[in-house]
Amino acid sequence: MTDRRIIDAHHHVWDLGARPQPWITGDALAPLARSFSTADLAPEARAAGVTATVVVQTVCVPEETPELLALAADDDLIAGVVGWTDLTAPDIADVLAALREGPGGDLLVGIRHQVQEEPDPRWLLRQDVRRGLLAVARAGLVYDLVVKPHHIPAAFTVAAGLTGLTFVLDHLGKPPIATGALEPWAADVRRLATLPNTVCKLSGLVTEAAPGAWKTDDLAPYADTVLNAFGPGRLLFGSDWPVCTLQAGYGEVVRIADRLTDGLGAAEKDAVFHDNAARVYALRSPARP
Repeated sequence: MTDRRIIDAHHHVWDLGARPQPWITGDALAPLARSFSTADLAPEARAAGVTATVVVQTVCVPEETPELLALAADDDLIAGVVGWTDLTAPDIADVLAALREGPGGDLLVGIRHQVQEEPDPRWLLRQDVRRGLLAVARAGLVYDLVVKPHHIPAAFTVAAGLTGLTFVLDHLGKPPIATGALEPWAADVRRLATLPNTVCKLSGLVTEAAPGAWKTDDLAPYADTVLNAFGPGRLLFGSDWPVCTLQAGYGEVVRIADRLTDGLGAAEKDAVFHDNAARVYALRSPARP
């Protein structure tokens, strides 16, 4: 795919010397227990044909987003930041405005919360959360959904009621790839995709696969489900680096996504790997093929 320029719509960075990552626990995640920077990512991205990226928050603390914005302001690779702020805060509109006015604030393109860690499957339907999502919409930002399958029905309800806000489903909604099960995840994703204000990231598949015992064909039913549901006009490629390195290297992840979209024409692939991310996140001067 080196002949096609790519926007990686989903990756992370963290500096453990500046900020802990409490979610990195246990032997399975031990390889992630070090700092990862764009200096680490840049050569791999360049080799894979990636010309721009969207960096995404990892911890729900107010200090991280300004740090990511300042980083993006000084890094030509990063074209956008999906940050975090407390959706339930009464002053969320002011907080978002302050982020936009700070260093790198013009690179803030979206907000995300770790809904996957919320025990209440209806957390997105809380009135204080809905009020925060409305503030995100009014700020001209999108909202990334990092959820598990049992959260998807609530995501449908809230997205159906907030038609002015674009919802980006991260990692296909984390389907149970390791078990090979499709339902009820597939039915819920198809229902979510009926809403025109929803899009989906083709990301995180290898992470949900059975460790050390998967092949690309195991991922195909899940990729096919979202491709058929959202169509090539509402699907965005994302690497989920460095989390993906638990199962596959950066270049391999790009090649897997390319193979999973083999049935698409050239223009449709350009949409998935470049144009959709540029449009959905309104990226500033995104690189063009």
